Amino acid sequence: MVDVEKAPDAGPREEPVRRSDAEGCLAVAVRIPVRVVVLVLVVPVRMVWDALVVAGRFLRDTVLRPVGRALAWLGRAVFVWPLVGLWRYVVVPLAKGVGWLGHVLLVVPAVWLYRWVLTPVGHALAWFLTRVGAVLAAIGRGLYAGLAWLGRYLAVVPAVWLYRWVLTPVGHALAWCGRQVARGVGLVVTGVGFVLYWTLRVLLVLPALAVWRWVLAPVGRFLAVVGREVADALGHAWRVAGHLSRAVGRFLATVLRWTLAEPARWVYRSVLTPVGHAVRDTVLRPLAEAGRGARRAARQALASARHSVRQARADVRRMLFGEPAERDPVDRREPSAAEARTLGSSTTALTKD
Repeated sequence: MVDVEKAPDAGPREEPVRRSDAEGCLAVAVRIPVRVVVLVLVVPVRMVWDALVVAGRFLRDTVLRPVGRALAWLGRAVFVWPLVGLWRYVVVPLAKGVGWLGHVLLVVPAVWLYRWVLTPVGHALAWFLTRVGAVLAAIGRGLYAGLAWLGRYLAVVPAVWLYRWVLTPVGHALAWCGRQVARGVGLVVTGVGFVLYWTLRVLLVLPALAVWRWVLAPVGRFLAVVGREVADALGHAWRVAGHLSRAVGRFLATVLRWTLAEPARWVYRSVLTPVGHAVRDTVLRPLAEAGRGARRAARQALASARHSVRQARADVRRMLFGEPAERDPVDRREPSAAEARTLGSSTTALTKD
């Protein structure tokens, strides 16, 4: 059944003070001064760091990367390509020639010697050693049987009797004496260890535990809180300094834009571009037209001079050698189907005749 009666109140329970609450007051007391000091120290460092980053990127993009590419190309041209050519056209053919020569001079004679000389000799030696080994094995088995019988009755049987009737009783007696002595020594060592344990505990362990619990642990917690707040302050100050540095950079970029870039753009667009167009329309285009006309006239003059020289050369040839014989014009058009059949029938008739 369900108990519907209300349980008696046991009274208010005292909650232990949590460590985070104890550390919260100390953290709040340390946080603001530490963050102010760290912000004052970190802002110049962050701005210098951002300036160095921008300068490094500019140096990398404008100087280091082109120089690196040039050095890489120079390295390939000076080292890689000559080595590749040397390996491909000198070392590889030379190695192939040396390999073929070694195969002809060493491998082929060695294979012949192994196949026709060493193999038969090895087979003969193996057969001879097998027969000799069988004879020696038979002699060895006989000697082993005789020596084993002598060893059994001259050494093993007396040794077993000595172990069973002499050494075993003596060993049992010595073992019992040793156990009794070890038990006494153990009792003495246990008593001495108990006394030393409590002496060291009272003189060293308890004082060290009290120092750790009431001195070192609170100091460690305090230092941990201070270190954590300093680390948080450094992170916060670094982020704030980044925002400040970005704002300063944008301000400087805006100032440079309105003091240098925009005036230069206005001068280029409003002054230089119209002046350039005017110079192009009034000076460059007429000069280009005059140059093209002069080039055209020079080309025509050269063509007429070449034609005159050609005519004079033809007149001189005609005066010295007479008129050249006229050549019969050659019909270069494709024959039709009827002409092709007629030409084929005439060729066949000529062949039969």
